[in-house]
Amino acid sequence: MTLQPAKSAPQKIVLDGRYVRLEPLAQKHAADLYAVSTMDGGAERYRWLFSDAPTSLAQLEARIAEADAGPDRYVAIVDKATGKALGQQGWMRIRPEHGSIEIGGVYWGLPMARTRLATEALYLFARHAFDDLGYRRFEWKCNDRNEPSKAAATRFGFTFEGIFRNDMILKGESRDTAWFSMIDSEWSALRAEYERWLNPDNFDAAGQQKSKLAVR
Repeated sequence: MTLQPAKSAPQKIVLDGRYVRLEPLAQKHAADLYAVSTMDGGAERYRWLFSDAPTSLAQLEARIAEADAGPDRYVAIVDKATGKALGQQGWMRIRPEHGSIEIGGVYWGLPMARTRLATEALYLFARHAFDDLGYRRFEWKCNDRNEPSKAAATRFGFTFEGIFRNDMILKGESRDTAWFSMIDSEWSALRAEYERWLNPDNFDAAGQQKSKLAVR
């Protein structure tokens, strides 16, 4: 059997969900993202990212311009209820020839962290990668010391694959990188469970889940 590459790298299109809309990251999102990054506790969420929290709107605008010119493809995560951008995430390590792609550079601001907004943002990436573009492998990587990120990967249905020791130097510290993935043969069951969990019937009037995401 001859394996085929994925159709293409992700294009700059909108991915529309029930709760969030993923839009190609642009300068129009800068003010919203800066507000989220500078709210109480917002800067702490940059602890494990490649950059620190922005210290000015101009700095964030410059980062958006730099990201737009680079090899990765970032999106803003817009809350459909408010129209505000509450976070961002990116397509990274894009390898259509191997059918492999990574979600990275994830900044889910406090208003969306640990909510159905974050789960749907991840789901929309996975669905687009597997169903629309034909990728075989969807990756999640993080600092091995980042316990919340590793717990999130497991909750989302990624499989832990191991540690790349002394993988990089980040912010003056040695980073061991934990690797996780989900693959195409697992996606059908994962997709069904995501769709069950994201159904409005699974949430009360306050937006709290009635049942947990059960991917294991």
